[in-house]
Amino acid sequence: MTVLYLASSSPRRKALLEQIGVAFEVIPGVQVDETPLPLENAKDCALRLAQDKAQAGWQYINQTDAAVLGADTIVLFEGNLLGKPASRAQALANLQRLSGNTHVVITAVALRTKAGFSVCAVTTQVTMRKLSPHHLEQYIATGEPFDKAGGYGIQGYGAALVSAINGCYSNVVGLPLAQTAQMLEDAGVALWRSRQ
Repeated sequence: MTVLYLASSSPRRKALLEQIGVAFEVIPGVQVDETPLPLENAKDCALRLAQDKAQAGWQYINQTDAAVLGADTIVLFEGNLLGKPASRAQALANLQRLSGNTHVVITAVALRTKAGFSVCAVTTQVTMRKLSPHHLEQYIATGEPFDKAGGYGIQGYGAALVSAINGCYSNVVGLPLAQTAQMLEDAGVALWRSRQ
């Protein structure tokens, strides 16, 4: 079986891989410049960043019998990327824009092996309920928005913000599991190992 490495420190991606019984090791401190390129569309940006992360992890481990998984999640609203808010004011602005509206979450996944890259990008539409200023302030006070694209976490307190999704739930969390599982199986990475 192929050894899998995760080129991400995201606790959400870790939890999702554990959910489907995948054994893996986390590569610490994989850093890539996440600045979108001029005229780059959101899907292309996510795919490039996922590949950059997987490649950086591949170079770090320097093992040809392994596979390295990289991923990048982008939140897109009315053509604008909403990244991880750097301040309370930015978190509030993001959530005000999303409140009562539908936005798009794109997660790109790249798996680097000695054969090269396998990649995919999955899109999910997410609709938020209309939120009062009081609700927004309460949610921001939890601290949850600050390390998440778009400024919310659907798997945490942010679940109460979302009224509907159209597409893959785990994609919104940070890793589309069905597509990722297929890529891992194709590369010889075992799923569903015993939890005992």
